[in-house]
Amino acid sequence: MAKMLIGGELVDSVSKESYEVRNPATGEVVDRVPKGTAKDVEQAIAAAESAFKEWSDVTAEDRGKMLMNACELIKQKSGEIAQLLTKEQGKTLFEAGLEIHHLVHGLEFYAGLASKVRGSHVPLPQKGAYGMVVRQPIGVCGGIVPWNFPLTLMGTKLGPALAAGNTIIIKPASTTPLATLLVIEQIQKATYGEGKQQKTLPKGAVNVVSGPGGTVGEEILRNPRIRRIAFTGSTPVGKHVMEVAGREIKRITLELGGSDPMIVMEDANLDMAVRMADVGRFFNCGQMCLGVKRLFLQESIAESFVGNLVEILKKKTVGNGMSKEARMGPIHLDSQRKEIEEQVEDAKARGAKVVFGGERPKGGDLDKGFFYLPTLLSNVPDEAKVSVEETFGPVLPAFTFKTLDEALEKANSSIYGLGSSIWTRNLVNANKAIDKLQAGNVWVNSLHYGYDELPFGGVKASGVGREHGPEALDYYLEPKGVVIVNV
Repeated sequence: MAKMLIGGELVDSVSKESYEVRNPATGEVVDRVPKGTAKDVEQAIAAAESAFKEWSDVTAEDRGKMLMNACELIKQKSGEIAQLLTKEQGKTLFEAGLEIHHLVHGLEFYAGLASKVRGSHVPLPQKGAYGMVVRQPIGVCGGIVPWNFPLTLMGTKLGPALAAGNTIIIKPASTTPLATLLVIEQIQKATYGEGKQQKTLPKGAVNVVSGPGGTVGEEILRNPRIRRIAFTGSTPVGKHVMEVAGREIKRITLELGGSDPMIVMEDANLDMAVRMADVGRFFNCGQMCLGVKRLFLQESIAESFVGNLVEILKKKTVGNGMSKEARMGPIHLDSQRKEIEEQVEDAKARGAKVVFGGERPKGGDLDKGFFYLPTLLSNVPDEAKVSVEETFGPVLPAFTFKTLDEALEKANSSIYGLGSSIWTRNLVNANKAIDKLQAGNVWVNSLHYGYDELPFGGVKASGVGREHGPEALDYYLEPKGVVIVNV
């Protein structure tokens, strides 16, 4: 049975209870993990507070070296980590490998950024006085991570937290804790310093408490000794996080749901746009906050675009992520699949046409898992659930438009505002979309992808604050104003 990591030690829950982690492709038990309690979180907080005293005094350069060494250790275990991730989450081995690569790249980015934190000198009106702004670590942070990208979304919290000199408690999703625990074990072994002065990460600098959100997550939100919360998940849960953590005046970032529009103009590189519509919607079985959720096609190219996309979908093999032939794994949860089916049936009842998919694949091992065919819809009414709700699975509704202004109005009609894209060779149209799209990120002729180098986050119901980029580091540092008077 797997163990939690608290204070540098692999431990069971105080309650001694555990639960099963199952493979969504087969229903088989992958492993058991401890069912954490509020007392386990309290122990993790105590360990993190103790480690903070040491870790915050480590030089920024050495913090960066530790993260770089951690990346090397993760790479050495990447094959084992990828298999474990596929078994617990369902994604293909290829997708799992890409997730590990993204995790490592992000940690390397913050390893380099650790020693680049800058303060400032401020002239003051008082004679013989000047001011400074110094930036210091906050303390113990909490990272609450979802199941769709458990490693990369853990890394977007852990990387800047450790680089800034904080300590952190990770709460993985109940259904995907295993690969996270294996990754953190490698980070715990990472070293910094030279020769006899070489040290490892202080015990308790990183802790992982597995278990239900209603218990473990709630304690992380409510406990006043955790000063910083980073959450990725659904918008309804994000509202709860903001309400509860706000009572303790905690610093919060929320990366929430999305319904990203992809606008394709008739002058676009259509071959590339079709390929990226496929990847942008059906990668990870469509289970992405950041993904193409609504496809807007200019009328003159709509029919050919949809036809070419269908040809790609016909070749997409759905199956167990451990299989080399699989190009799309299962939906992670049966409840998630049922919700997607309800959204598709609602669209059909309102007059939408199923161009491809729209059902569960049948036969053999496919009957054991939570599989659903990649699905393309057309003639979708604006009031259909797939138009107004976040569809967290392999379903893509296509809409048509005459003018860019019409497309922008429809794109902005959503309550969400995470990502967006426009595909065009016209610079005027591109700049207009950049200016008018209500989203935290806009891609022009590019896949919806969260680069570590750029700030990432949403507007409206898609969240608060930013992850990725140097901007993310700001959320893990507290600015302190200092006044010095010459006497």
